[in-house]
Amino acid sequence: MADEADSKSVVGNYVWVQVPLPALIQALRDQGFFLCNTKSLCDVSVTQKTFLKDGMLQNFNSKKFMKYDPGLLIFRINSDSIRYTTQNGGKSMSLNDKKPGKRPLYVYTLAVVVVILVLNMLVLPVIQGRSVEKTDYTTFLKNVDSGNVTKAEIQDSYIYYVVEKDGTKAVCRTVRMEDPQLVDRLYEAGTSMEVVEPQKPSILLNLLAGYLIPILIFALLGRWIYKKMMNSMGNGGPGGMMSFGKSNAKVYVKSTNGIKFSDVAGEDEAKELLTEIVDYLHNPHKYADIGASMPKGALLVGPPGTGKTLLAKAVAGEAEVPFFSISGSEFVEMFVGMGAAKVRDLFKQANEKAPCIVFIDEIDTIGKKRDGAGFSGGNDEREQTLNQLLTEMDGFDGSKGVVILAATNRPDSLDPALLRPGRFDRRIPVELPDLQGREEILKVHAKKIKISDSVRFDEIAKAAAGASGAELANIVNEAALRAVRDGRRFATQADFEESIEVVIAGYQKKNRVLSNKEKLIVSYHEIGHALVAARQTDSAPVHKITIIPRTSGALGYTMQVDEKEHYLMSKEELENKIATFTGGRAAEELIFHSITTGASNDIEQATKIARAMITRYGMSDDFDMVAMESMSNQYLGGDSSLTCSFETQTLLDKKVVELVRRQHEKATRILTENIDKLHELAKFLYEQETITGEEFMKILNAPSGSAEA
Repeated sequence: MADEADSKSVVGNYVWVQVPLPALIQALRDQGFFLCNTKSLCDVSVTQKTFLKDGMLQNFNSKKFMKYDPGLLIFRINSDSIRYTTQNGGKSMSLNDKKPGKRPLYVYTLAVVVVILVLNMLVLPVIQGRSVEKTDYTTFLKNVDSGNVTKAEIQDSYIYYVVEKDGTKAVCRTVRMEDPQLVDRLYEAGTSMEVVEPQKPSILLNLLAGYLIPILIFALLGRWIYKKMMNSMGNGGPGGMMSFGKSNAKVYVKSTNGIKFSDVAGEDEAKELLTEIVDYLHNPHKYADIGASMPKGALLVGPPGTGKTLLAKAVAGEAEVPFFSISGSEFVEMFVGMGAAKVRDLFKQANEKAPCIVFIDEIDTIGKKRDGAGFSGGNDEREQTLNQLLTEMDGFDGSKGVVILAATNRPDSLDPALLRPGRFDRRIPVELPDLQGREEILKVHAKKIKISDSVRFDEIAKAAAGASGAELANIVNEAALRAVRDGRRFATQADFEESIEVVIAGYQKKNRVLSNKEKLIVSYHEIGHALVAARQTDSAPVHKITIIPRTSGALGYTMQVDEKEHYLMSKEELENKIATFTGGRAAEELIFHSITTGASNDIEQATKIARAMITRYGMSDDFDMVAMESMSNQYLGGDSSLTCSFETQTLLDKKVVELVRRQHEKATRILTENIDKLHELAKFLYEQETITGEEFMKILNAPSGSAEA
């Protein structure tokens, strides 16, 4: 391109060159360089790379930009080491670093041809040869004499013949012997002289089937594999090498399957708080005029299945903005620093598409309290991810309309730095629905199926006390499935009631047949529960009693339904609950003078309530209002741990035993006073297997012996 004298500047390995731009381009082309438009970032050499962008040549060894006049280009070449960095990616490499050389195409072509030749010359003839069975001459003569040879072909060296035995034909070959009588033998045996040797295909067919088609298959397969590898590795596809640091967030634009607030029922308080966020995204100037700023983040907390994720999607659907959804577990990577890179990428995408909503589900995966570092039990990768999340939430501008929503059912395990104002400003509880909420949820899901006009959702909502939104959706679906099984085109009240029992206790086990004695014991056991509950003023009314075994393991159960929603439980109500739980065992002792294993769940529930009364609710005169137990993970069933001394724990155990024993004696006393009704109701249940609450109360309130069975 230019010699040393023209440049007038030589410093070590660096040569300054000043040439007209057209001459440079032509010279580069003559040297085999690949050129592109100067307005794009391009690779101009296979071995030495130079990038031209916006009229500037960037040589990163000198870390300088050198502008050129319209006709001249000034640049510097380092023959020893040229390094470059792309403008957008921040990646760096040395041009003198030897890359793994790509094998030329002819190497792969030669390998394919060799494989095909081996297959055609060695493997295929062997496979074809297996179709002809080799025999000795004696076997051939025996088959001829037996009349099994139908066709024969005599050649110079071999004899090909067809043997037919038991309806099956086989082509055989034997060596030819000097036998003058062979033709006469074959004629006498009725053997026809025909061509028997398998015909070899033509040369054209051999070329087509043996070479051209395999080469075409290999070529197409290789091309497909190459494209898949390039898409997954080079283009940052899922799981590829270049996907490290990508957030992989699912993006729902404008709406998520049309989900609106009208599709979410039973969470009026949560919807009210989230409606303000939607209004801000629609009318940000209304809040800017008064000087108010929108909360950067809102944390949805509540038990599983209450609709936290559904609420977040409904917010995006109402706001009609892009919705980024990602799970906290997707930030966890094998390599340190990758989780933090994903957080950066997520917020970068969010800022580019603002206004938008970013939803992080199960944020407790990465947002746990930082309790150590290094070798003391900390998690370096998780803490880096959390620190990056904290930094990003502090760094982005909330006025752009980027709202962060997160959901968790373990809020007590989150780091306090994550919950402070300026990050997650709002904590929105999404609790289990109340009676009215359950009824509304049932009606929303019932719109999707055909139901009878006589269905009463208020009764179903009462029976499904404590159910979450997901469980209520499952109840509706189970009712529809039961209607289909019974051949009906719509779901009835009985279908919904049965579906509640399915969700609570499982399906009926029709193949489990109890003996008469076991069936009688279970009848007295369940009537014991119901009778004790009915004779106590503060117990829920009996709704249904059954002795049909269920898949949950229960041989029977007694369903109680409160008339109204209860938010507080008195000491007397809790004691009555314990007495009701002990009623089954008390009936067994009273009637059979023996006990069985059927009360295992009753014992567990009674002990749990008795211990909570003493340790958490302060319903003991000995300990007064002192908490002896702490609860954690309240939304996941609750994990309790005692916070008292060993001596106090021993005393607590004694008090629990005394409390349960008193209620057990109370249940026995109630059953003794109503033993005639116990016998009458147990006999009725034994015969009917299932009785309703109305039938139970009718027999209970009727004079002894006057009720009809």
